[in-house]
Amino acid sequence: MSEPIRDRPIVPEGYGLPESDEGTLEWTAVEDRLRESLHYWMSTTRPSGAPHVVPRWGVWLDGRFWYDGSPDTLHARNLADDNSCALHLEDGREAVIVEGHSEVAEPPGSALGTKLSEAMSAKYGDLGYTPGPDSWDGPDSGGLRVLTPVKAMAWFEFPTDMTRFRFPPRS
Repeated sequence: MSEPIRDRPIVPEGYGLPESDEGTLEWTAVEDRLRESLHYWMSTTRPSGAPHVVPRWGVWLDGRFWYDGSPDTLHARNLADDNSCALHLEDGREAVIVEGHSEVAEPPGSALGTKLSEAMSAKYGDLGYTPGPDSWDGPDSGGLRVLTPVKAMAWFEFPTDMTRFRFPPRS
């Protein structure tokens, strides 16, 4: 994945945002937070236009957020109608907000399945979740989804390092 374009977001006057891009965050520091987080909040849109927010477990791997669960959940049904979503870490003081598109992922195969299994088990094994590499294969498996980022915003010292990231389309 190529590096995202990094700049300052556009915010109303009075927020104290520096005028230059000096002091913006590096994407690698933001990705570290995405990898390390245990809990995420995902926002989707209901067919009526009303928002829906749900906590998610998942892993940030290879520049995308991988997570699973029943395709019958409300958030998965919402994404079937409109795959746009937002992902936020639990921390509001050191914030990371990712906007993108969530798609049903094809069964990951042995190499990616092993990476996902190892990452999920390392992160959530103490909480009783240890999927195998083939947990997402077959019609009776849990629904594997992947969020591909379109843009993100993050700050660790608001507002001095407030940074916007825009991602080139994946090929």
